[in-house]
Amino acid sequence: MCLLVFWGSFSLKCGLLLFPRLDLLILSPLLGRKILLFRLVLLLLLESLSVIMIIDFKLTYPSGTATAHLINSFHTPAGAKLAKKQVKTLGKFFSFSFMWGFFQWFYTAGDHCGFSNFPTFGLKAYKNKFYFDFSATYVGVGMICPYIVNVSVLLGGILSWGIMWPLIENKRGDWYPAELETSDIHGLQGYRVFIAIAMILGDGLYNFFKVLTRTLVALLFQLRGRGTRNSLSVSDHPSPKSSKLSYDDQRRTRLFLKDQIPAWFAISGYVAIAAVSTATLPHIFHQLKWYYILVIYIFAPTLAFCNAYGCGLTDWSLASTYGKLAIFTIGAWAGASHGGVIAGLAACGVMMNIVSTASDLTQDFKTGYLTLSSPRSMFVSQVIGTAMGCIISPCVFWLFYKAFDDLGQPGSEYPSPNAVIYRNMAILGVQGFSALPKECLLLCYIFFGTAILINLIKDTLAKRWARFIPLPMAMAIPFYLGPYFAIDMCVGSFILFVWERISKTKADAFGPAVASGLICGEGIWTLPSSILALAGVKPPICMKFLSGGTNNRVDTFLRS
Repeated sequence: MCLLVFWGSFSLKCGLLLFPRLDLLILSPLLGRKILLFRLVLLLLLESLSVIMIIDFKLTYPSGTATAHLINSFHTPAGAKLAKKQVKTLGKFFSFSFMWGFFQWFYTAGDHCGFSNFPTFGLKAYKNKFYFDFSATYVGVGMICPYIVNVSVLLGGILSWGIMWPLIENKRGDWYPAELETSDIHGLQGYRVFIAIAMILGDGLYNFFKVLTRTLVALLFQLRGRGTRNSLSVSDHPSPKSSKLSYDDQRRTRLFLKDQIPAWFAISGYVAIAAVSTATLPHIFHQLKWYYILVIYIFAPTLAFCNAYGCGLTDWSLASTYGKLAIFTIGAWAGASHGGVIAGLAACGVMMNIVSTASDLTQDFKTGYLTLSSPRSMFVSQVIGTAMGCIISPCVFWLFYKAFDDLGQPGSEYPSPNAVIYRNMAILGVQGFSALPKECLLLCYIFFGTAILINLIKDTLAKRWARFIPLPMAMAIPFYLGPYFAIDMCVGSFILFVWERISKTKADAFGPAVASGLICGEGIWTLPSSILALAGVKPPICMKFLSGGTNNRVDTFLRS
């Protein structure tokens, strides 16, 4: 239950910034169930592909390797002792975060009430989203994320909400009609959304072609190497190269190859589930024709293989970029008059989850390989987890949907920013540039090129200087949402920075535990707060901040 609520709250409150799959899940619980079905499809294929990736090509998969080393370290006497201390630390900060969430609840009786709307830097700064919202989740995320990510998000917030949006707002009546609300997509909101999209696309496409080039070059060398010398066989026959492996690697390889799922079973399962999905998905989304789904299933294995291979080399998953390509491709194919927006979004959810699952699961198999875990046991565990997700995910969605009337709305506690961005990508894909307000296209070109230029500079400079170059993808996130969460994340970074200066050993050992406790505690509090909301129990106090003049007018009104 703790994991269920933690995943639901963290994904909906913080993960919506980073994992747009949940935004697409919010659009439809039925799509969420289908996405979980696609995960099962990839399970069948990747269980066989993992042999090629891990045994034959010996790809690194840095995150999976790091996880395996962490797990293995827990099984040493020193590791077990440290693990107990880490769990104890996590429990302390979990309790603190939970109680802090409980305390804040009492002051949220109305809109824009509570500590999350504290005008830390003044009311003018608060209007432009510059404030510290006392979120333990975002502080914990800031402790986990690299410094450059947090600084990039803050820099993007300053550039957009501190400089650009006030300047563009002064063009009201010239660049866009003066009577439009700031939330109108044809007004100021259009600049916020589409400039962010331009930066995301520029960064995503640059990294897509960079990783794709590295993948193809490395794959070419791998295939040439296999043609000129014997490689480790995936059959039961020993290879001359196997004698050069260490005893541990030979043992891992034997165990990993021992419990493989037959290839015929994987292929048959893929074809069967693809047929079922092709027949049923059009009944959920009428705009998504059966031949769109068929094309996705034809190209998905190739793209999934490329993403898994590239992730093994670079630890970088380009799933969101593949999803954006699906939006524009399927959306333009369907056309605006035939529901291209819905078709593009649904195709994006399908493609992005298939491709991201490829890298995620192969990372898991790499971890299993290094920890001497049975692939067949891992496969069964993944199937069980996927089946549980078919029940848990809609339940979590239903809980949030019923408890929060403004779920997904701009300015709410769970604004789902990526849902807005991806929806407008789909609109742009089917309507063209005519959907943009005045001068917005020029600004999009500028920021698209800027994102590519920043990446070129980052890849050209030496590593010791490149680490100070901001990340365009992270900079683009606050363009729509605002910099308030960036301030929280930078507070988390500052806490970790000071801790590392005091004792780097303790910070490295207990920093993740503290961050996890902060995230989980606030996430768990979401369950009782949702239950209270469903039961009609309202907080007793509204803590709201007003200017002196507004407060005098309110007092005068109340006395009259």
